[in-house]
Amino acid sequence: MNEKLRVGLFVTCLVDLFRPSVGFAAAKLLEDAGCEVLVPVSQTCCGQPAYNSGDRADTREIAEKVITAFEEFDYVVAPSGSCAGMIRKHYPLLFAGDKALEKRAKALAGKTYELVSFLTEVCNVTQVEAQYDGVVTYHDSCSGLRELGIRDQPRELLATVKGLKLSEMKNADVCCGFGGTFSVKYPDISNSIVAEKTATIEDAKPDLLLAGDLGCLLNMAGKLKRQGSNVHVRHVAEVLAGMTDKPPIAESRRDLRGSDG
Repeated sequence: MNEKLRVGLFVTCLVDLFRPSVGFAAAKLLEDAGCEVLVPVSQTCCGQPAYNSGDRADTREIAEKVITAFEEFDYVVAPSGSCAGMIRKHYPLLFAGDKALEKRAKALAGKTYELVSFLTEVCNVTQVEAQYDGVVTYHDSCSGLRELGIRDQPRELLATVKGLKLSEMKNADVCCGFGGTFSVKYPDISNSIVAEKTATIEDAKPDLLLAGDLGCLLNMAGKLKRQGSNVHVRHVAEVLAGMTDKPPIAESRRDLRGSDG
């Protein structure tokens, strides 16, 4: 890569509020891949909570701000399949019929990627210089898997982390019960779903659970902690970047908690 790609890092609300270390890990991975990383101070939520609640008016207002903040960059990268999926798949639909904004939304959508898929598909990263001595299992988040086709990419890079052993859990692609506002609206159902997920996590016998979406990770980390599990939880970017010096999720900051159990 002769000329550095100018990448706008979409930090995401949850990373900003709950796990800033994921943002720093994402920046490191992008810089190691030869990108110039910039973080617009004017960025805000992608609008997904409002969108999932059916509030199209507020979603459009939020989306316009995101488009304005990020359209100058060569690419937009988020350490989240759900936020990247929102911009890439749903922004063009939000502005369908509005010629000017639809064009801008489509342009932004076309250059928006989830972090690991960007590293492998755009930057052609095939390995990382990191080490983790332990057994991990990986959860495929719904939006990243089903909207963006992210499955093999994180596993391919994890395979290059020295000392790391991947133990696949059963039904790794089954929802963890977070679902954004779903876990708030239906806490009992969410708790039942995440209980099934943590059982499969434990069966894989890892010492560390990884995923690419912080919402899912906070949900599973909270449940594992309440069950007294010894399994720790991290965002995949932290391991790929070799930044595992911070306490695991649910030990450093409060977890998202729905129904107890």
